[in-house]
Amino acid sequence: MKILIVDDESLIRELILQIIDELEDMDIETIEACDGVEGLELIKKEKPDIVLLDIMMPKMSGFEICRILQKEPPSWDMKVVMLTAKGQEIDKQTAKELGVKWYITKPFKIDDIIKLLKELTEVH
Repeated sequence: MKILIVDDESLIRELILQIIDELEDMDIETIEACDGVEGLELIKKEKPDIVLLDIMMPKMSGFEICRILQKEPPSWDMKVVMLTAKGQEIDKQTAKELGVKWYITKPFKIDDIIKLLKELTEVH
C-alpha cells in the first residue's frame, strides 16, 4: 500500500505521517510532495493507492491535479482524498464533480483520518 501526501504545510504532512505510523499492522509506504506540480509528478511516477490532497497549494492546486487526472485517468485504482481548509459546499461540490469521493476539512480529527485510511485500505 502506497500513500502520497500532497500538502504545502510541512506540519500537516508530519502529522499525517505520525497518524500513519500508528497503523502499525498495515504495510504502508508513504511519499510526500510540498506543491501541486511535485504531487502530480509523484502520482505518475509512484502510482500511489491513496492520495491525500490539499486544494490550496503553490504552483498547482489540488483541483487542477484532479482536472488533469480526469482527462488522463490513472491506469490503476487510486483513491483521492481532499484534505483541505476549504470547507464550503461549493468546494465540496467541485471536488465531487472532479471525481473525488472523500473530503475532509482542516482542522481534522485524527480519529477521522485513521478511520478513513482503514476503510480505504480495507482493514477494520
